Amino acid sequence: MTVLLWAGLIAAITGGDAVQAVPAPQTAEAASHQWEEVCADWDDWDKPGPPFRVFGNTYYVGTCGIGAILITGSDGHVLIDGGTETGAEIIAANVQALGFDIADIRILLYSHEHFDHVAGLAALQRLSDARLLASPAAAPVLDTGEDAPSDPQYGMHEPFPAARVDGVVEDGDVLTLGDIVITAVATPGHTAGAMSWQWQSCDDSQCETIVYADSMSPVSADEYRFSDHPAFLAAYRASIEKLSGLDCTLLLTPHPSASALRERLEAGTLTDPAACSDYAEAVDRRLRQRLADETGAP
Repeated sequence: MTVLLWAGLIAAITGGDAVQAVPAPQTAEAASHQWEEVCADWDDWDKPGPPFRVFGNTYYVGTCGIGAILITGSDGHVLIDGGTETGAEIIAANVQALGFDIADIRILLYSHEHFDHVAGLAALQRLSDARLLASPAAAPVLDTGEDAPSDPQYGMHEPFPAARVDGVVEDGDVLTLGDIVITAVATPGHTAGAMSWQWQSCDDSQCETIVYADSMSPVSADEYRFSDHPAFLAAYRASIEKLSGLDCTLLLTPHPSASALRERLEAGTLTDPAACSDYAEAVDRRLRQRLADETGAP
């Protein structure tokens, strides 16, 4: 890895006074240990955290509170999620701190169309000129920066910078970029256009099937009731079932604490064949409780 001072790189990109940081470690193991020391559970969305290698060609380049995943390949790279507008600057710095050129990012993806995960995509697209792909439901949101009326959180968020959507991706589509192969998994529920992503990363002879699963939490505006939207609720439940059945040995999530990233780093392993099914079960419990609260059922 190119020896770069993480703090200095972020300062150069953000203008010199936005964040305080520490030098980027020169090994993946050191970086992951540093991340667990710097970042707290459910940390600030724009708090810088050092980038680190998750496994094989998969890297964590997000902030302490918001995930962003870089998948590197021989013909260019894929970046999933862009954070907030401030977070995009940190993501760009983290990509460079790992020794990769942001101009080599060819494809931009996202988890769900809320500003804390996608407001930074426009800036990252300008830096990379990468193609942004979105589901049919999310494309108009990313194109305009305005939340859709179908969003359970509609009316809660300010507009964010619009990005250029270059193509539509559907459930089950397989995206190929050189030696990178990613399967799109539509998981509406938290938003109508939410997506999860599945791919394989290998290190020598060992391979892991990685899933970047959407948040999928039943959080909404005060006046919204999931029980009043039966079609949306049916799609939400189908998403939970789909995620539970995915081949998955390593789980990542848009909010790292939702999948206990720091605790798993402390334990020394990120792999868990039951991670996706356990995550889906936890989401299902939260949805059932939310519906019970809405209807007054015990």
